[in-house]
Amino acid sequence: MRVRIGGADLYYEVTGAGEPLVVLHGGFCSLEPLRPLAGSLAGDFRVAAYERPGHGRSADTPGPYDFEQGVTDAAAFLDSLALDSAHVVGYSDGATIGLMLALRHPERVRSLVAISGNLDPSGFTGDSGDLPWAGVSAASVSGRVESGAAQPDRERDLYDALSPDGPEHADVVLGKLRRLWTTQPQIDPRTLGGVTAPVLVVSGDRDTIRVDHSQLIATSLPRGQLCIVPDATHDLVAEQPAFLEVVVRRFLAAATGAGADAGADAGADADAG
Repeated sequence: MRVRIGGADLYYEVTGAGEPLVVLHGGFCSLEPLRPLAGSLAGDFRVAAYERPGHGRSADTPGPYDFEQGVTDAAAFLDSLALDSAHVVGYSDGATIGLMLALRHPERVRSLVAISGNLDPSGFTGDSGDLPWAGVSAASVSGRVESGAAQPDRERDLYDALSPDGPEHADVVLGKLRRLWTTQPQIDPRTLGGVTAPVLVVSGDRDTIRVDHSQLIATSLPRGQLCIVPDATHDLVAEQPAFLEVVVRRFLAAATGAGADAGADAGADADAG
């Protein structure tokens, strides 16, 4: 399905039934990496997900990418579904947009799972600030392909297969993303006190987001929680899907008041894993 937002026709999907939950994908990603988690959550929620301009099945638009525009588009997507508010699960750039949505429009976010998001470019690891998909980002700028970049390779393959702009447009998207990642966001952690929703901050123990940065986000939130996923990089949604599902479902059960049984079942699953 398509929805007109901000002058662009964006691809979106809605599955399941129950309280509304919006999924926000990462940069240079599509809905595909989050599809297993979204599919699981569709058993208890009405899950809605869309692809931002230049991502997945949505054509790119002229001009640079901007997180504030991402927040505006997320709010417009809620409007398009006639939703006053929803639970939000965001990954990477989607997590940052989710945090900013909860900050700018607290009444619209019932709860938030922010997976590998950041407050500013200093949140990336490395002296010069490693970017989320450092291999593919560097390749787009310097023309070289770094070793060990399995996730960027997979996302490049998905881009080539899904993008209506064609494979040759990928470097344009990557160039705009690199500019975005090196300059934005600029969120003062002190402002996170204005977020009223419960927020679960998740990142990998070997993420390109520093562990102490994830901790800063969680502790700056009035109702923040922190989960560091073991043996996981920025690709944790693919590396630890079962662990992530248990943690997210437990958090959402508490956020929706789903009852002690749901939390106990999730805890038993975690113990068994």
